[in-house]
Amino acid sequence: MTRSLRLPTVGGTLADFTISNAPLSAPEKPAGGHRFNRVAYAAAHIVVDPLADNDPWLDRNIDWERTIAFREYLWDLGLGVAEAMDTAQRGMGLDWAGAKELIAHAQSAARNRSDSLIAYGAGTDHLQPGPGVTIDDVIRAYEEQIAYVEGQGGRIILMASRALAAAAKSPDDYIRVYDRILGQVKEPVMIHWLGSMFDPALAGYWGSADDLRAMDTAVAIINQNAAKVDGVKISLLSAEKEIIMRRRLDPAVKMYTGDDFNYAELIAGDEQGYSHALLGIFDAIAPAASAALAKLAQNDLDAFHQILAPTVPLSRHIFKAPTRFYKTGVVFLAYLNGFQDHFQMLGGQQSTRSIQHLSELFRLSDAARVLRDPDLAVRRMKTILATVGID
Repeated sequence: MTRSLRLPTVGGTLADFTISNAPLSAPEKPAGGHRFNRVAYAAAHIVVDPLADNDPWLDRNIDWERTIAFREYLWDLGLGVAEAMDTAQRGMGLDWAGAKELIAHAQSAARNRSDSLIAYGAGTDHLQPGPGVTIDDVIRAYEEQIAYVEGQGGRIILMASRALAAAAKSPDDYIRVYDRILGQVKEPVMIHWLGSMFDPALAGYWGSADDLRAMDTAVAIINQNAAKVDGVKISLLSAEKEIIMRRRLDPAVKMYTGDDFNYAELIAGDEQGYSHALLGIFDAIAPAASAALAKLAQNDLDAFHQILAPTVPLSRHIFKAPTRFYKTGVVFLAYLNGFQDHFQMLGGQQSTRSIQHLSELFRLSDAARVLRDPDLAVRRMKTILATVGID
């Protein structure tokens, strides 16, 4: 089969394109399991059932079999799963009721295998922000979700709270909430600092619009409660800020990079330390992530960068502004790669990116060698092109 097709260009014309790179082979699972020297989580997307008879903007229609199968695939590659996070459209199509279902299904699957590293987002998204919401309301909302996750036997990723961002009057309110919550959790948690580029409702988190001043509050809270904090995931798309914070953390607290622009250099680290990973892009480039981490564990830094470097332009494209629409690119690549038979998302979110954006994603995926079956990818790309009148 020909691996050529015509793709839209930025100028609004069409240009021929031919896949030219062999796909990167997915690493086989070693007899003793994958052994990395970084902890690596992929924030995983969900697969919907496109044949459900419902109102897609209003109702959930999750294909549980395909959704859990994708988690099994990530585990087979040695990656952990960050579940019910923003990559799963949390707060953008997946509400708390749906998240509880997802957590229950994923934890049931995780119990069946010994290598199932997984943690679950717990936040306050069932509490609608508003002028009547108090700090005590935020605390109770966190407690409710934490109780559910812990009741399932799961580890917690403490998600940033839109309700807290709206209700807090000063950094002291953040200190009050996090001190209270961290004093109650059963096991150390991961704290998630999600920047406003991912969620505009989180602007000014930690009590300041200045990230470095906000960092002062976050670091103080984390280091004061270091025994209850496994790590912090920072998603500000700034390598400089992440490194500054990493060097200020208590030595017992891990830094999990959430920087989908600069992850390769941050995971590799420097003479003063390195970051672990909790990344949405690892959903899309899982084989490359696994292969690169294996090389890093073998102290082969050149091979690590040779594998990951071509994925960075792809990731920067998928996460380009408006960054919150990155989930569309992640799901599109899952469709191209055969992990689902359609390009549909909760809430019709597949419509958030243009055909030009998806075409460039296709080109960059070839350059990154993450189109695992080029013939299938071409057929499916042509199907998408046909919907906008490109034969």
